[in-house]
Amino acid sequence: MARALYIHWPFCAKKCPYCDFNSHVRAGVDVAAWQAALIADMRAEAAVAGGEALTSIFFGGGTPSLMPPALVAALLAEAERLWGFAEGIEITLEANPSSVEAANFATLAGAGINRVSLGVQSLDDAELRFLGRLHGADEAMRALETAQAHFARVSFDMIYALPGHTPELWEARLARALGFGTGHMSLYQLTIEPGTRFASDVRRGRLVPLDDDAAAELFDITQALTGAARLPAYETSNHARPGEESRHNLAYWRYQDYAGIGPGAHGRRGGLATVRHKKPENFLASVARQGDGIAEARPLPVTDQAAEALLMGLRLTEGVDLAALGTRFGLPRAGLVDEAALARLRGLGMMWTEGERIGVAPEGRSLLDTLLAEVVADTLVAA
Repeated sequence: MARALYIHWPFCAKKCPYCDFNSHVRAGVDVAAWQAALIADMRAEAAVAGGEALTSIFFGGGTPSLMPPALVAALLAEAERLWGFAEGIEITLEANPSSVEAANFATLAGAGINRVSLGVQSLDDAELRFLGRLHGADEAMRALETAQAHFARVSFDMIYALPGHTPELWEARLARALGFGTGHMSLYQLTIEPGTRFASDVRRGRLVPLDDDAAAELFDITQALTGAARLPAYETSNHARPGEESRHNLAYWRYQDYAGIGPGAHGRRGGLATVRHKKPENFLASVARQGDGIAEARPLPVTDQAAEALLMGLRLTEGVDLAALGTRFGLPRAGLVDEAALARLRGLGMMWTEGERIGVAPEGRSLLDTLLAEVVADTLVAA
């Protein structure tokens, strides 16, 4: 049964040119209608995925910090009524670092939010304009200071490997960011996603992404600086002090069940993959029609589950235990990994093995997707 709950708020003030998340800009939002719909969707999910107290809740988006704090409080109260909260539950909300949203931080903390993830993205005004962000660097720093005053745990995101990023420039940017002393940081290389404005700009020659070798050098700098700051990577793009890892995201990467409600939210429960309607209006119509926002609930073959567990778990620096996975899914080790590819990649220093546990070595983490495609057994990929 699910012990992690994801709540999706799909609305943003503006669509960023790099973003391929399920986010929408609307002139107005009927908060009362959304509260009723999200609570109905939550009740429907709890009826089939309840039974254990929640250990984490994550408000993602979109821009959840645009939610009225009273709505956040109402959703948390209902989640606690339906599931119960485990002692020390982690409750995270993603937020933009604008002064308007930071003004709600104290109220959000009072509602029960105890961890915030700020989409800072850059500490340079020109880069923020390039990324389509609505906040400035000074505003972001003030919001970060406010967040640290109100929440026990604070994380913030940075995007690097932008066009024109040199090793010296990124090293200076990252050193400054590490100086704020947060216990968690998410550091993402700029990725050109299909369907985004940046993808159109690349196609038309208006944007030239940083080449792979230059990006790999920046990745190495990132690992070195975060390690020296005692904020090592525990996942490909996520860094934390020991004990400060995102417990909610670890549920995904360790392939545990989780409930997902709200437009476009995905979930996993008992081998079933659920996905909600993406478009906000379609989600509301679905809840009115059938009592939940589910667009699809699909049983996953065991091979699909095993492939997902491997692909998610190998993102973690802790790696995966093949014996445990084999027992969980009833598959032999040979049905999980390509032993010849694993041996070759281990010989190249790209992967490591320790008993039944395997993982991607630091030298291979910048090539993660390529390594995963090679090492996961063809029988799983074909399935």
